[in-house]
Amino acid sequence: MADKSTKYEENVEGKFYVDTQCISCDACCTSAPSNFKMNDEEGHAFVATQPRTPEEEAQCKEAMEGCPVEAIGNDGP
Repeated sequence: MADKSTKYEENVEGKFYVDTQCISCDACCTSAPSNFKMNDEEGHAFVATQPRTPEEEAQCKEAMEGCPVEAIGNDGP
């Protein structure tokens, strides 16, 4: 389970975030390309844009559920 105390600083403010467990697999960027981006230099993903539509919200939840190391968190509404 993701831990907001270890989330990356690049994450924009909001309920979804990526923490330091990320292994740079790119699955979240594939599931929710409008919301997740990769920091290629440091080798991890981060939330670049919080979901703005129900479709993006669903994609972010799909990314969270599909994360192999549970590095994506959701702090609720």
